[in-house]
Amino acid sequence: MNKKQDTQENIEFSHIRKQPFWVRIKRFSEFLLLNNEFRVITGLSIAFFLLIFIIFKSEVNSNEDINSFFDAFWYSIVTITTVGYGDVTPTTVAGRIAGIILLLFGVVTFAGMSGKIASVLLDRQIKKDRGLIRLKKMTNHFIICGWKPNFEKILLGVLSANPDIPTDHIVLINTAPSEYMEIIKSDKRFKGIIYLFGDYTDEATLLRANIHQADRALILADHSQNFSLMEIDSRTVLAVMTIGNLNPRIYTAAEIIDTKFQQHLSVANCDEVILSSDYERSVLVSASSGIGLSHVLRELISEKSGEGLVIRDIPKTFIGKTYRDYRLHLTGTSVLIGILENTGNFYNRRKEALHEAQKNPDIQKIVSNLKKIKKLESNVPILSPPDKYIIKANSKGIFVCGKKRTEFTPDGSELEGGMEIKNEEHA
Repeated sequence: MNKKQDTQENIEFSHIRKQPFWVRIKRFSEFLLLNNEFRVITGLSIAFFLLIFIIFKSEVNSNEDINSFFDAFWYSIVTITTVGYGDVTPTTVAGRIAGIILLLFGVVTFAGMSGKIASVLLDRQIKKDRGLIRLKKMTNHFIICGWKPNFEKILLGVLSANPDIPTDHIVLINTAPSEYMEIIKSDKRFKGIIYLFGDYTDEATLLRANIHQADRALILADHSQNFSLMEIDSRTVLAVMTIGNLNPRIYTAAEIIDTKFQQHLSVANCDEVILSSDYERSVLVSASSGIGLSHVLRELISEKSGEGLVIRDIPKTFIGKTYRDYRLHLTGTSVLIGILENTGNFYNRRKEALHEAQKNPDIQKIVSNLKKIKKLESNVPILSPPDKYIIKANSKGIFVCGKKRTEFTPDGSELEGGMEIKNEEHA
C-alpha cells in the first residue's frame, strides 16, 4: 500500500515539474491563499508593518530619536516583544496610539505562543507517560514485547547480560496495567528505558517503535491480560510473523509455552525459540535424580555477562579449518565445549546460503544444495564435535567460563582474600 502511494506521489510530482513556471506559481499562490494559517500570518504581518509606517510618518519630523524607517522598526520590535529599553519613545498622539496597539498586540501574541508551546510540551509529556509516543529517529534498538510476573527481574537480567546496550535503546511494548509499568518507570535502575503502550501484534504499534530500524526483538509469553495459554503462544507466533514482515533482518527471540507452536515459529524464521515450560520440566526431572544437576545448570545459565555458558566469535582465520586447530590455539581458563552454527539473523544466513548454492555450475548439485537450504536451522549447537569437524562460516564458539571463587587450602579451609579466576579472552 505504501509503495503504491509513493509511486502515485512520484507520478504527480513529475507531472507538476513538467508544467510551465507561471502555472506552478499560480497553483502555489492558490494553495497559500486557501491556507487559513497563512492568511492569519499574512494579515498580522500587514498590520504590523502598517503600524510601523504610521509611527515612522508621525514621528520622523518631530522626534529626534526616529530619523529613519529602521528606527521605527527597532522601536516596534522592542515594544511588541515587551522588552521596552526606553531608548526610543514616540512623542505624537498617533505614534503613541500605534505604540499602545503594538504593546497589546505583543502581549496577546506572545501569550498565545507561550500557551501553544506549553500545550505541545505538555501533550508530548502526557503521551510519553502513557506510552503513546512515536520513535522516529531511534535506530539499532532492542525491543521487548509482552509482560509477565517478575518483569523487573527479567529487565535486570537483560541489562546485566547486555552491558553494551544503553538503557535508552531498550523499548518495552505491552498492554500491562499502568500500576505495573509505573513501578518500572519509577525505578532508577531502569532510567532511560522507553515504554510504548500498545498491542505488539499490531503493525501500527510496531511502526511507532520504528521496527524497521530495530536490531533485536524479544517476545515474552505475555501475561499482561487474561489470555489463555493457547492465546499467549498464538500472539507470540503472530508477533514474530509481523515483525519478520516489517524487518526481515532483525534478530528475534520468542518464548512459548507449548512445544506444538515451535514449528510455527520455525516457519516464521524465528532466530531463537525459548521453551520455558520444557526448561522448567527438565530442571525438575534432573533434581529428582538427586545428583545436584539443577545446581550445575543454575551456575551455567548465568545472567552476568562473561560468566557460565558464553558464546564467542571465532576468528575468520579459523573458518574452514578443523575443530582441533581452533581448540589447540586457545589459551586461558575458559573451556571450549562446542560450536554454534548458523548464528545471527536467519534471513541473512539463508540469503548467503542461497547465494553460495547457486555458484556451482552443476545443476544437480545446485538442486541438492537448495534442498539443504530448506532444512537450514538457526543457532544449531554442536557439542564436543570430533577433531576433524570443519568450522563453517557464521559459527561461534561455546565456552564455559569460571566465576569468582574462593581459594582453598589442601585441607579444605578458606584462605583470606580469595582468588579470582579471570575469564581470559581467547586470541
